[in-house]
Amino acid sequence: MVYYTSSPEETEELGRKVARVIKETDGFFFVAMYGDLGAGKTVFVRGFASVLSPASRVKSPTYTIVNEYRKGEKPLFHFDLYRISSPDELDGFGFDDYLASGNCIAEWCENIGDRLPDGAVRVTVEKNGECGRKITVDGLDLSGETE
Repeated sequence: MVYYTSSPEETEELGRKVARVIKETDGFFFVAMYGDLGAGKTVFVRGFASVLSPASRVKSPTYTIVNEYRKGEKPLFHFDLYRISSPDELDGFGFDDYLASGNCIAEWCENIGDRLPDGAVRVTVEKNGECGRKITVDGLDLSGETE
């Protein structure tokens, strides 16, 4: 599905919408985010995390690679894979262990090639004017989400 937002607040709300659907399911999800620098990926994650780990302070984990948010029912792991130059580097910080331990959302999934987990939800954020965004969500049915 394709969504259009016209402000950071609307982009955050779409992140909350995706998270509400994920929160109601069993198991763990991997949300793979794609988009240029400054497109609004972290803004989306902020809304997403507000549902799955309320009161967590979200910032891009650019230098740490992963931030852990543990204020929800399940752990939430937020990756910034911008500095990953090879999918093999994922093994160096226990990527697969995170996948087995909680919900994951990762920015810059362009950099992990064929290591994208099966069943990943794909979110692509593109600039659409000064404040607008075109956000494509694949792999998750949001039609039943009404809030």
